[in-house]
Amino acid sequence: MSSIDDLRVRIDEIDAQLVRLLNTRAECALAIGQEKRIAGLNVYQPGREAEVLAHVQAINTGPLDNAAIRRLFERVIDEARRLERLADLQ
Repeated sequence: MSSIDDLRVRIDEIDAQLVRLLNTRAECALAIGQEKRIAGLNVYQPGREAEVLAHVQAINTGPLDNAAIRRLFERVIDEARRLERLADLQ
C-alpha cells in the first residue's frame, strides 16, 4: 500500500472517531436541552456559546488556525442548538 493509501486509511479511522465523538456531544446537548426546558431557559445562550468558542481556540495547537476552529465549532454548536429545538417540539 502506498503512503497516500496509508494516510487515507488513517483519515477514515479518524473520521469514524469524529463521528462517534460528535454524536456523543450531541447526546449531551440533547440532555442539556431537556434540562433547559425543565428550568424554563432559552435554547440559545450566547454567553455559553462564547465560552465554548474561546475554550476551543485556547486549546488549539494547529495546524488549523483559530479562525478555522471557530468556524468548525460554530457549525457544531448550530447543529447542537437545532437538536435542542427539535427536542422542544417533542
